[in-house]
Amino acid sequence: MVKFKLKKEDPIIVTVGRDKGKKSKIVRIVKDKGKVIAEGVNVVKRHMKPSQINPDGGIVEKEMPIDISNVMYLCSKCGKGVRLGIKVLQDGSKQRFCKSCGEIVDKD
Repeated sequence: MVKFKLKKEDPIIVTVGRDKGKKSKIVRIVKDKGKVIAEGVNVVKRHMKPSQINPDGGIVEKEMPIDISNVMYLCSKCGKGVRLGIKVLQDGSKQRFCKSCGEIVDKD
């Protein structure tokens, strides 16, 4: 199983595709497919038939998954997309850190 360093609610920046450079945050991670769904990124229009959930039908804008390799963590100190590392502390707990500036992102 692949271990992802990004988590829900993390700030990200898109590195490739038509949304390149967009800053957002993660809404959901689809682990089995290695994709993330982010706010306002990879938005497509879907034509929906009327149903009980959507009685009017029509054209609906929907956020689609984007591959996790196409996004990077947005470091608040650096102000750019960075890679994350994991440090194991002496008490056995883990914490994520920015590989560029060394700032601690959070404690796991």
